Amino acid sequence: MGAVHPNLIVGIGGSAGALNAYKALLDALSSHTGMAFVFVSHLLPTVNSQLAQILSRHTKMPVLVASTAMPIRANHVYMSPPDTDLLIESHTFKVVSPPTRKHVQIDLLFMSLAEAMGARAIGIILAGYGGDGIEGCKHIRAKGGTTIAQDMSADINGMPLSAQASACVDLVLPPQGITLELSRISSRFRPLPVSKKAGKEPKSTLPFDPQIFLAKIGAGHTIGNYRKNQQVFSQGDPADDICFIQHGTIKLTIVSPKGKEVAVGMLGADDFFGESCLAGQPTRMVTATALTNCRIVRLEKTQAVQVLNDEPAFSKLFLSHLLTRNIRLQEDMLDQLFHSSEMRLARVLLLLTNFGTDGKQERVIAKISQETLAEIIGTTRSRVSFFMNKFRNLGLIEYNGGLKVHSSLMNIIQE
Repeated sequence: MGAVHPNLIVGIGGSAGALNAYKALLDALSSHTGMAFVFVSHLLPTVNSQLAQILSRHTKMPVLVASTAMPIRANHVYMSPPDTDLLIESHTFKVVSPPTRKHVQIDLLFMSLAEAMGARAIGIILAGYGGDGIEGCKHIRAKGGTTIAQDMSADINGMPLSAQASACVDLVLPPQGITLELSRISSRFRPLPVSKKAGKEPKSTLPFDPQIFLAKIGAGHTIGNYRKNQQVFSQGDPADDICFIQHGTIKLTIVSPKGKEVAVGMLGADDFFGESCLAGQPTRMVTATALTNCRIVRLEKTQAVQVLNDEPAFSKLFLSHLLTRNIRLQEDMLDQLFHSSEMRLARVLLLLTNFGTDGKQERVIAKISQETLAEIIGTTRSRVSFFMNKFRNLGLIEYNGGLKVHSSLMNIIQE
């Protein structure tokens, strides 16, 4: 297999107190993620110059000090040289010395990363003082990438808290949680083959990437961030666009003529909703609400029709979504007709975790109330509470501030 560009480039910024976070992050990372990791630090020059040697003890990936024109490769770790600005141009580095200004190195790296990689850019803010990285995170988000800040596990939390306060980060996680999120994001992107002509990627080998495509289609679309519990649209609103979830979880609800509200769907990253407008539906039939902080691409109806006509790969993606949604609706209908509330709850929990076949425990991304679970499966909150306690006593699930589902829960729906 020939050399490949990384499927994503991860920029990691920190300052005082970040060394422990750097080590914890690399300790938890696989050496075959397909990503490249670029560290920029405000550490003292004497410490920074030894950083590559220190961190090489915590990963099997090669750890290199970046230099101008050095190609960026998958499954490599790169360190910024001391007292420089490190930039990314295409899939190579540019080192600027002396630095432009003090303590803006993270911003500059993240800004160049956003321009070079678009939705394939990830910016991570770890421990330290100050607000470096905030503007860079804003650029990454604007280009469709992902931004993450370390949680209160940071030895010095000035930088992560400043990033959170500026509302420029998508997720707040400990180092081990960051590695799990990186793995989840990476699964949506295939590696990019290196072209024989340096700096150019052959068009024919680039996979269709909905995240990048939707972020770059020009006029007729908007990208918006929605807070937890914020409505994207309400039942009865004009149906004039379709929505694509870049990050987060959306709940769809409907209110009956008698005023009863029922949850009818849960959607996650890479799902569409609001597509009924393409069939001529004048108003929204459901209400869409963010269950977590979300980023949504909204595509105007006329633009959506044009894209579906002009882009076969996008049309295939959209058709696959519709078929999957139709199958899910049929399964839900069969559940309601033939399965017990206990079996329906087990199935919903497995769906919420996107449970695979590897048998691993997976944390539910969105915190969901028992009232909402009761609405989805068509029973009462007390019944949901009873079944959840039963599942926990049997060792099928764990919940203590978060929910983990064991593969053995699948036995409930297979009985």
